This record gives sequence, structure tokens and C-alpha cells, in this order.
Amino acid sequence: MPDTSSSPKPMLIDGVWVSSAESIATIDPATGLANFEVAAAGAGQVDAAVESAWRAVRQPAWRDMLAHQRAALLRRIADGMDKHAERLARLQMIENGKVWAECKAQVAGAAATFRYYAGVCETVSAEVTPARGNYLSMTQYEPYGVVAAITPWNSPLTMEAQKVAPALAAGNAVILKPSEVTPSPALELGRIALEAGLPPGILNVLPGLGGNAGRLLVAHPGVRMVSFTGGTASGRAIARVAADKLMPVALELGGKSPHIVCADADLDAAVAGVIGGIFEGSGQSCVAGSRLFVHRDIQAVFLDKLLARTRAIRVDLPDAQGAQMGPIASFAHRDRIESMVRGACEEGGEVLAGGRRPDDERLAQGAFYLPTVIGGLGPQACAVREEIFGPVLVVLAFEDEDDLVAQANDSAYGLAAGIWTADYRRAWRVARQLEAGSVWINTYKQLSISTPFGGYKQSGLGREKGVSGLRLYQQSKGIYFAM
Repeated sequence: MPDTSSSPKPMLIDGVWVSSAESIATIDPATGLANFEVAAAGAGQVDAAVESAWRAVRQPAWRDMLAHQRAALLRRIADGMDKHAERLARLQMIENGKVWAECKAQVAGAAATFRYYAGVCETVSAEVTPARGNYLSMTQYEPYGVVAAITPWNSPLTMEAQKVAPALAAGNAVILKPSEVTPSPALELGRIALEAGLPPGILNVLPGLGGNAGRLLVAHPGVRMVSFTGGTASGRAIARVAADKLMPVALELGGKSPHIVCADADLDAAVAGVIGGIFEGSGQSCVAGSRLFVHRDIQAVFLDKLLARTRAIRVDLPDAQGAQMGPIASFAHRDRIESMVRGACEEGGEVLAGGRRPDDERLAQGAFYLPTVIGGLGPQACAVREEIFGPVLVVLAFEDEDDLVAQANDSAYGLAAGIWTADYRRAWRVARQLEAGSVWINTYKQLSISTPFGGYKQSGLGREKGVSGLRLYQQSKGIYFAM
């Protein structure tokens, strides 16, 4: 892929790097300086990508490729990601500000995702179903054809692998529309896939604005299925279009996850889990444990430990040695976070830590914000109910299990939850009652590509990861043989 500073990075359509009359700029949130201009897709490019994807997916070279051959191709893509790990990590770091160690870990995780689905691809099988007469019946699983994958800016490497790998393993062609904030990792993935031998048109990469390229892609009659990770409002808009098209969608949306500390918890371990659960990635995670529920009997002691650890977090340039938290991914998003913290204070909240930009002059040009803890809010406060998607933790108290479950479930969201307790019977009781797609007990953010992931309520539809993450991109067909 051409990579010059004088002309916009082109998009990938049908194995060819294509320019456009429109472009978008990416900004390094750590410095405020421009990174790249990237070609932005419009109606013509969306049409061309869909046409090329259908042409490619119908070619015998892809349609009739045996499972072990497709698996080998996915492994070669993973090898390419390993080979270019430094570049992939750096592209993510300079576009969304994640610290270097996290970016490197996410490259490794993305490559592992391709290898996992290579294994699923060549081992998952069709099913012979119990006959109810003199016939042989079976269930066959087939691709939708052309799938659109729309990914967010907070963890582009992770999300792109999590969608592209299973969709390819399932036999589809994929049109990948990355966030306009972080388009470069997706373009690099497209280059690596071509080098690995993926047929042209099987993976097209279309950067562009969500309201333009994304909207056109979702509405396109040639797109048979959409997988989207992002905000709940955008997810609803996609679902409305999908309803009109009678098109299946996978929606991984927002969260306001409860993180629970019981009176008998290992407090030091719980503090570390809470800190990682909300401040890793500057809180820009759908599963961030942003609502902290602490048993009233230990709240004062726990808060002392938590605040000391919060104030000690090193906020720095993402590639600085020892940096624990980088900038917010964009200046506009930092403005939103600051506005919500001000609103929390106006509703009676007290900033116990952070609540402002860092004083360090080296960070003044970046979109930095200190890890923030807010107390004193009631259950109806906006900061308690709305997703902030930043390094902001609200602290609440609970009296007993019934009170805890009622408060934790009093949310439009249901993506994740965490429980810290020495009593596994209590953990089991509470975990079963929480309305959340993932529940962690004495840990947090423990994720596995082999375990299905998704949300309850307004946190989404469908389940990614695991074997079901492959089936998500397939439709079943019953076949009968008369005997």
C-alpha cells in the first residue's frame, strides 16, 4: 500500500488501491498533530466494493475452497500480522492514543484471533439430524455472501480481527469500514491479507465517515449482513435499516457495567481489578467497569485504597517508558467527557480524584484527561446512567444482595459486570441475577476469543467470538436425501 505524506492513503477495492476526491485527516491525540490524509469512500466506491465482493465470492477459487485451505490462508494472515506487528501497533497508537504496551498486546491478540478461526474453520462440521422417516437429513451452513463489518476507534485491531476472521472463515466476502478516527490499521490489514494470498475483492477496506460511507454500506441492497461495534444510537439506526431490508445484524453496543466489591473481598486485589477495569485504555472500552458498587461497611476503607492508586496512575505520552494511561482518542471526545464530569458536579457529585487535565506541560497539546473518581451521586444522575466512555468512575454503596442486584440492573445496558467476594455461593447467586452478557468473578476484563461475547438489553444483539462467532456469519440449510 502506498504510504506518502503528500497524497491521501488510498482505499482497497478489488485488490487495487483506489483514490477518492474526498479525504479525511487522522490526528495524533497525544500531540494534536496530523498523521495522514486518507481517501474517504462515497457512493461510487461503495457500489464498486459491493460489486467486486459479489464477483469474488462467486468465483470457484473462493466458493469451492476447501476448509483446510481457507484455514491455511487465515494462518498466513496471522503470520503477516506478526511480521508487521510494530507497524500495526504504531498505527493504532498514533491514531487513538493507546499506550504502546497495550497496542502491542492487541496486535498479538488480533493475530491469535485469525489463528483461532483457522482452527474452527477446518474442524467445525455440518450435522446429520435425526430422521423421522425413510430419509437422511442434514444441516449445512453456508455464507451470506457479502458482509459489511463496521468497527470502532477504541480498539480497531481487536475489533477488525474479531469480525473479519470469522466472516472469512465462514466463506463470505467482507467490506470493512473502519472508524474515520482510526482507518490506518484496517488498511494495513488489507495489505497483509493481499500479501497472504487472499483473492482480490474478498476483503475490501473503505474508510469514510459513518454518516456517509457507513450509511450507504448498511443500506446497500447487495450487503446481506452487517456486523457493527459502536454506540447504541448508531446501532439503533442500523437496526432500523436492517428491519426494512429483513437483513440480519450483529450489534455490539454500549455499556455501563457494574463493578461490585463485597464486604469479604480481598480489597487489594479488588482495587487492582477496579483500576484496570475502568482506567485501562483511558476508560474507552465497552466493558469498562464504570459503576462501582461497594458494600457500605467497607466503603471508606476501600475508597482510601482506590483513590491512592488512582492518583498514582502515570498519565503520559503513549510511547513513554512506564506510561499507564495515554490521551483520550480525540479532542472532541475529551470535550464530551469534560462536559459530563461538569454535569455530574452540577447534579451534586463530588470529584474525589482527577476531574481535570494534567498539569504536565509536555502533555498540554494532547487530548489528555486524568483518571477520575466521582462520589455523592444518586442513581438517577446522568453520569450514573449514561455511558461516558472515558476514565470516569462513579462510586455507589449497597446494603445487601437484593439492594445490589436492583441497583446494578437499573440500567438500559447489560454488557458486563464484575464481582469481588470470598464467598463463591454469593458470587454464583449474584452472577445469575445480573443482566449482563459477561460476568467476571474475582477478576475483570478476562476475555477469550473462544467464549461467546455480547450484551443484554441495549448493549446489543447477537454473540461474537467462539464457534458461535463463526455461525454468526452463516445461514443454515436443511438437505434431505430420500432412502
